[in-house]
Amino acid sequence: MTRRLAITILVASLWVGVTAQQSTLPLKQGSIRFAVIGDTGTGDKPEYEVGARLEEARKRVNFTFVIMVGDNIYGSERPQDFVKKFEQPYKPLLDAGIPFYAALGNHDDPNQRFYKPFNMNGERYYSFTKGNIKFFVLDSNYMDRKQLDWFERAIKDAKSDWKMAYFHHPLYSSGAAHGSEGDLRVLLEPLFIKYGMDVVFAGHEHFYERVKPQNGIRYFTCGGSAKLRNGDIRKGSELTEKGDDIENTFMVVEVAGDVFNFQTVSGGGITVDSGAFQRANR
Repeated sequence: MTRRLAITILVASLWVGVTAQQSTLPLKQGSIRFAVIGDTGTGDKPEYEVGARLEEARKRVNFTFVIMVGDNIYGSERPQDFVKKFEQPYKPLLDAGIPFYAALGNHDDPNQRFYKPFNMNGERYYSFTKGNIKFFVLDSNYMDRKQLDWFERAIKDAKSDWKMAYFHHPLYSSGAAHGSEGDLRVLLEPLFIKYGMDVVFAGHEHFYERVKPQNGIRYFTCGGSAKLRNGDIRKGSELTEKGDDIENTFMVVEVAGDVFNFQTVSGGGITVDSGAFQRANR
């Protein structure tokens, strides 16, 4: 084999490895696997592309549910809009029986809580348990005392190993368009710290960001699953551990015992971030 041919083969193999969506997750027996999407409800081509990649990931990873961090339906919310902006893009997953659990975003009509496929059971905020994870789904549009009292009772009584929250507006963000929601952080972060929150997911910013751990809590922004604000992450931000504002993205998560594994994939099937960390002992 000539040197030129060998280099050509090596480059070709590297190219295939970069562009083909492959799971980086351990896929351990008995683990909890789910996907994360946000700012999805456009009904446009990027949403359908991400939907196709999600189905490919489901077949590889076998995740069993999807969480939605808000802005589920943009614009009008007629029955045909729910078909175009949710039911069609994710039809293969819905046909496979994959449940979606939605949070409300600032572009969402609160009446979405009555839309059965969003599994909100008529509530603006709610909780549910999957394996050893307790999820707290909050409405960050209107964080009133009633919701805060409910949340403190719910997290105080939670017996699960992992505590995860998700809602629309990020407490920490390097986005130039919006940035960190400081007022919301004042209300929620003390409760997160007091009761041992492990992971928080948000959207609103139309990109992906993994924030450096804050007070022992891991924060992810996953708001680019249909919309994209190209180049919006502030360069050199001290908050960003990893970010991507040039690709539409979604996350796949696997929780295996005390280890949180994640992979962030673009609409083109490229892995833009992945990693793992161990649950803190609190």
